[in-house]
Amino acid sequence: MNTVKRIAVLVSGGGTNLQALINAQNKGIIKSGKIELVISNKADAYALERARKANIKTAVVSKKELGGSQRAFENNLITLLEDNKIDIIVLAGFMVILSERFTSTYPRRIINVHPSLIPSFCGEGFYGLRVHEAALKYGVKVTGATVHFVNEVPDGGEIIMQKAVAIREDDTPETLQKRVMRLAEWKILPLSVEKVCSELL
Repeated sequence: MNTVKRIAVLVSGGGTNLQALINAQNKGIIKSGKIELVISNKADAYALERARKANIKTAVVSKKELGGSQRAFENNLITLLEDNKIDIIVLAGFMVILSERFTSTYPRRIINVHPSLIPSFCGEGFYGLRVHEAALKYGVKVTGATVHFVNEVPDGGEIIMQKAVAIREDDTPETLQKRVMRLAEWKILPLSVEKVCSELL
């Protein structure tokens, strides 16, 4: 009997976190789940190419092509997820805020990685380099990444894992972003996915 949980990864850009998940799956770090589907809101996202190279099914759902309708966008997402019998949804650099209607359809089934130690530098408007710019401007000595469940509040769901990364004197937002990815995001995201999948088994 096939007992692994079916995972969908939602992406918008280059897909470095997706690659970390694919690598972790290949190494057996993720063994209680399998990435079955990668969905992007952008047809030109390089993450889709990464998925194809790994023989993972891909799909594109564009809010723009649906007339900017959040409801139509989320309905299309839900249909795709249901058709592919998805158990777990991983947001890996997915740049669309999901409504309460969507998140409440999948309680404790959607996880996201955020590039700071929540509750610092999180919530609406805090994404990408902005998070690292804010950390440096504030002068904190330690930052990191957080994997959390997704609910109706941006970055407001229950924390699954965190990992700290020290800030260096000469850091720029770009160098800090790269180091947080390498030392924190790419490590705790696969471990969190395995933890959530194994707990659902």
